[in-house]
Amino acid sequence: MNVSDTACASLLKSILCARCDPFSGQLFTVQSTLRSVPVLCNSAIPANSSQSKASLQDFCSEVWDTCQTASIINSPFSPSLQGQGGKLPSNTNGTTLNELWQSKTDFCNAFGGASNNESICFEGKPVALNNNESQINPPHGLCLEKIGNGSYLNMVAHPDGSNRAFFSSQMGKVWLASIPEEGSGGQLELDESSPFVDLTDQVYFDTQFGMMGMSFHPNFANNGRFFASFNCNKDKWSGCNGICSCNSNVNCDPSKLGTSNGAQPCQYQTVIAEYTANGTASQPSSAESAKPSEVRRIFTMGLPFTSQHGGQILFGPNDGYLYFMMGDGGGTDDPYNFSQNKKSLLGKVMRLDVDNIPSASEISKLGLWGSYSIPKDNPFSEDKDLQPEIWALGLRNPWRCSFDAEKPSYFFCGDVGQDLYEEVDLITKGGNYGWRVYEGPYPVTPTESPGGNTSLKSINPIPPILGYTHSQINKNEGSASITGGYVYRSTTDPCMFGRYLYADLYAGAIWAATEDPENSGNFSTSKIPFSCAHDSPIQCDSVPSSSLPALGYIFSFGQDNNKDIYILASSGVYRVVPPSRCSYTCSQEKAATTPSPSSSPSPSHASHLSNFYGYLFLQLSFLLFLLMCLM
Repeated sequence: MNVSDTACASLLKSILCARCDPFSGQLFTVQSTLRSVPVLCNSAIPANSSQSKASLQDFCSEVWDTCQTASIINSPFSPSLQGQGGKLPSNTNGTTLNELWQSKTDFCNAFGGASNNESICFEGKPVALNNNESQINPPHGLCLEKIGNGSYLNMVAHPDGSNRAFFSSQMGKVWLASIPEEGSGGQLELDESSPFVDLTDQVYFDTQFGMMGMSFHPNFANNGRFFASFNCNKDKWSGCNGICSCNSNVNCDPSKLGTSNGAQPCQYQTVIAEYTANGTASQPSSAESAKPSEVRRIFTMGLPFTSQHGGQILFGPNDGYLYFMMGDGGGTDDPYNFSQNKKSLLGKVMRLDVDNIPSASEISKLGLWGSYSIPKDNPFSEDKDLQPEIWALGLRNPWRCSFDAEKPSYFFCGDVGQDLYEEVDLITKGGNYGWRVYEGPYPVTPTESPGGNTSLKSINPIPPILGYTHSQINKNEGSASITGGYVYRSTTDPCMFGRYLYADLYAGAIWAATEDPENSGNFSTSKIPFSCAHDSPIQCDSVPSSSLPALGYIFSFGQDNNKDIYILASSGVYRVVPPSRCSYTCSQEKAATTPSPSSSPSPSHASHLSNFYGYLFLQLSFLLFLLMCLM
């Protein structure tokens, strides 16, 4: 727009970026006509306003006074865009407000509006909807609807931005499903008999093994590249041929490990393989199937024991690199101290470049574990003792990590404890999260240490931001296992917005955590009630002698392209829906669902914003298995 006036440019930026605000839709609901910018406040807010302040500045007048003589190329304030009358420009090159509009009054009649209990206007700051409840106070409850009966370990939204998502099972099958609009009464559309890809011939499936992760290249819609992380058995598949993670480089002798649950050292291995959807459709984004043939082996590594091997993979939203979450490899107290050993890749978060693939000779020369290259800004550039793949260390078994969709520098990982404490860590470059020196905030005294010790004073571990002891959630058995989740960024439940949701495997507890103050890294958390909507598309069973829905085991969380959150449980797929559907109160939801005075009703927070095609329109829409980290 080439706005040279800095004051005007600042105002214009706030107006245009208001479209990206999670509640921006409410700023466009005063009129049913198409608008190029939000409704700009031009009067005092009445006492019954749904906005939080008692009064607002006349923001529309401020825009006029600041920008009336500033040239704005492709101005969003053009009368023809607004569909309102006004002085047309004297020539087609007119770019200032006083060229486009006869007066401030005309301008604010077209773009301004009051805020009352039926509408909201934009004052130049992020939108707040009746924020009477402090953000730090926990929501009254989490409402779920059941949309599928299948049991899945992973869910990934389709990279094309549609209402489709990929679901994968621990056995190694991936399905492409269509997700119904919230409130429509529809169920997950998924044909179990026709998977998108079937990798069961490569995947070794057992209680603690299987397909642990999947990720789709950020440019999947064009290049068709996707990746699977799974376990294999070298006694059953010739492609299971990685180097053992117990080797002389990490002061470990495989011959001294003994067997683990009857398995030889490194009989089981962890694999990341690349596949393609190219060739199965005219465009990869429209492909409904893919061949199970590997395009490239990204990573293979033998596992010393039969538990705690993580396996999730994620592409970083800012850097496009592949993050690989690896557990410590098993054994009580991480006996070989792999998590603290900077030469071992066990107990680490790795960061790999899968777009720049070195030649076979370079891979061999560099001693890589597969076909990838090392990002130059990985922590090894600052700590020469670190293996170059390592991004963070000191983890026991990271089970479900996620980047905050709105603040992608926040990288959350649930890390499963041993006998005492479950934790959530905020992963940072080069961060050391303490295991096996610490289990959460508690020092660990290893029962055996054939791999040597790391002293408490020799490291500066980053403490968990959240956590709980086993006895807090399972007083009878004393067992627990964290399932990391997501920061809630959907408008479906506005009282949950901005909170990090996580749970325990045994489905006895779900927490919502809030950072306060913002950007401080200080989080408070509350265990929140959860229930199933009475009008759920699939009826939810209840836990005997309890009001809780019978989720079974909470394996994982998922997030779709609308940022709605899903729980993947042994009993099915559940979606977070508006709290009112479970009779939970949320004042923000009430404010957001109040109809506007126009002929078109304002969509509720049970609906979603449609795509922005030029201008913003709003439409009515919207095996039980024991986790490998246990024991």
